[in-house]
Amino acid sequence: MAKRRTLKKNINYICSELFAECVALTHYKVDIKQEDVDNVMVRILLMHDEFVSRISHTEPGNVKGFYKKLRMDFNAQVSDIISTISQLC
Repeated sequence: MAKRRTLKKNINYICSELFAECVALTHYKVDIKQEDVDNVMVRILLMHDEFVSRISHTEPGNVKGFYKKLRMDFNAQVSDIISTISQLC
């Protein structure tokens, strides 16, 4: 249970940092479309909800494989969001 809690904390932290980057981007970049930033923020919130839910409802069976896939999927989505944010800069 403690590992689940740690994983959720890490997901919360990463998502909050990504969200903070979007907020900072809207304040410091003048010629940015608010709609583009809003879309990225929505993606971050949906990603957060999806992965916290997946942790809370672990599939029975191959637990190590489940968490390995979860980490790979999370890292892929975070990388995609980071590249989207960098394109907005």
